[in-house]
Amino acid sequence: MIGDVCRRGLDLFASVVGLTVLSPILTAIGVLVKLDSPGPVFHVAERVGQQGRTFRLYKFRTMAVGSDRTGPRITPAGDSRITRAGRFLRRTKVDELPQLFNVLKGDMSLVGPRPESPHYVRLYTPLQREVLRVRPGITGAASLEYRDEASLLASADAETRYITEIMPRKLSIELEYLAGRTLVGDLRLMLRTILVLLPVPRPGTGQPKGPRGGPGPGASVA
Repeated sequence: MIGDVCRRGLDLFASVVGLTVLSPILTAIGVLVKLDSPGPVFHVAERVGQQGRTFRLYKFRTMAVGSDRTGPRITPAGDSRITRAGRFLRRTKVDELPQLFNVLKGDMSLVGPRPESPHYVRLYTPLQREVLRVRPGITGAASLEYRDEASLLASADAETRYITEIMPRKLSIELEYLAGRTLVGDLRLMLRTILVLLPVPRPGTGQPKGPRGGPGPGASVA
C-alpha cells in the first residue's frame, strides 16, 4: 500500500515536471506532425487499463489518417502507412511522450505492463489477466526486452506471430515483474529506459549510434 502511494506520487511529480520541461519539444513535434501530413496531431487509441477498464491512450500520430481502418492492427517496421515524420518519431520513441498526460490523469503509471488493445486482451488467459491488476506503464520490463518489436514483426503474417509468440512471452515477463514489483525496481527500469533511448557512441568513432529501440507497443496502429 505504501509502495502504491509512493509510486503514484512519483508519477504525478514526474508527469507534471516532464510536461512542463518538455512543452517546447512537444509543441515542435506537434507542428512537425501537422506539416508532414494531413490529419490531427494526436492519435487516440482505446486501451485496457487497470482492472480491465478501458481508457483513451494518447500518442503523436505517426501514420496516415485512416490507417487503422485500411490495414492490419499490427504495425511492423517499414509499414507503408507510416508517415515520414512518423518514421523518425517511432525510431526515437518520442511519439510516446503524450502518454505523460495519461500518467497525470491516473490512467497509466511511468512503469508497468504496456496497455493493450481490447482485441488482444480478449485473448488473455485467466493467468495473463493478472497484469491488469496494476496501472499500465509507459515503459516496463517487457517493453525493454522487446524494444525492437516492430522489426521482429516484419514478416508475412505478423499478427499471428504476435499472438502466438511475442504477446505470450511479453505477458510472462510482466507477470515475473509483478511477482517481485518494488519501487526501487521501477526506478531501475526507468534508468534502463533512459540509457536505452540515449544515443550511444560507436566504438572507436565517438559518433552517436542513435536510440536502440525503446518502450512502446509495436503491435498496434498509431
